[in-house]
Amino acid sequence: MSGLRVIVGCKRVIDYAVKIRVKPDKTGVITDGVKHSMNPFDEIAVEEAVRMKEKKLASEVIAVSCGPIQCQETLRTAMAMGADKSIHVEVDAATYENLQPLHVAKILSKVAQEEKADIVFTGKQAIDDDCNQTGQMVAALLDWPQATFASKIEKANGELTVTREIDGGLETIKVQVPAVLTADLRLNEPRYATLPNIMKAKKKPMAKKKPADYGVDVGPRQSILKVEDPPVRQAGSKLDSVETLVTKLRDAGLVPS
Repeated sequence: MSGLRVIVGCKRVIDYAVKIRVKPDKTGVITDGVKHSMNPFDEIAVEEAVRMKEKKLASEVIAVSCGPIQCQETLRTAMAMGADKSIHVEVDAATYENLQPLHVAKILSKVAQEEKADIVFTGKQAIDDDCNQTGQMVAALLDWPQATFASKIEKANGELTVTREIDGGLETIKVQVPAVLTADLRLNEPRYATLPNIMKAKKKPMAKKKPADYGVDVGPRQSILKVEDPPVRQAGSKLDSVETLVTKLRDAGLVPS
C-alpha cells in the first residue's frame, strides 16, 4: 500500500460566498469579474490526499483541472496545499460552458492510466452544477471499485476502509486499490496555503494538455435551454389562533371545508 500515486480532480468554481446572478438572456450565470476558487469538496480531496502522503501511504499527489487558463490558479492552490505536480487540461471558455461530467471523467480516467495512478480522488460534487457524477463515471470507465461520500479513510490489512455518509447514517466498506474515492464534507478540514508554500508552488511542475491529447471529444451532449433564478419566497404571517389558521387554509383550498 505504500507508494500510492494519487490523482486529484480540482474544479474551478464561483466562490461559495458570492451571490450568483443570472445573465439577462438566461443562458447561464454571470462569471466575468466574479471571484472564483477551488470547489470546496475538491479542496477536501486535496487535503486528504496530502495527508495520505504525510502518513507515507502515498508517494505522489497529482492535481488535475480541466478548463480555461484561469484553472492554473486553482492548480497552484492545490500545489501550495501539498500536491507535488499538476496537469492543466485546457478547454476554451466557450467549450467549457458545455463541459459535462462525462467529458471530465473520460479525461481523468485517461490521466489515471497515463500516470499509472492507484487512486483517483475527487470531491463528491461541485457546488456550481451539483451533478455528483464525475467520480462514479471515472470508476465505471476504469472498471475500478469506488467509495463515494467518504467521511473517513483508513488503511487496514492491505485495503482501504472507508466510512461513507448515506441517507440512513454511516456505512463502512472496504475497497482494494486501484480505486476511486469522492470526498464528503466531514472528511477533514483543509489547511490554508501559507505564503512560503504558495511561493514554492510556483516552481512545481505543471503540464499543459488538451483533451485531444487524451483522445477525448468534448463536444456537448446536451444543451442548456434556460437558467432562471429560483422563485422569490412569499413572506409569512403570524396568526393569533388555530381557528384563524384553519380558516385561511380552507380559504386557500388546502384543507377540506
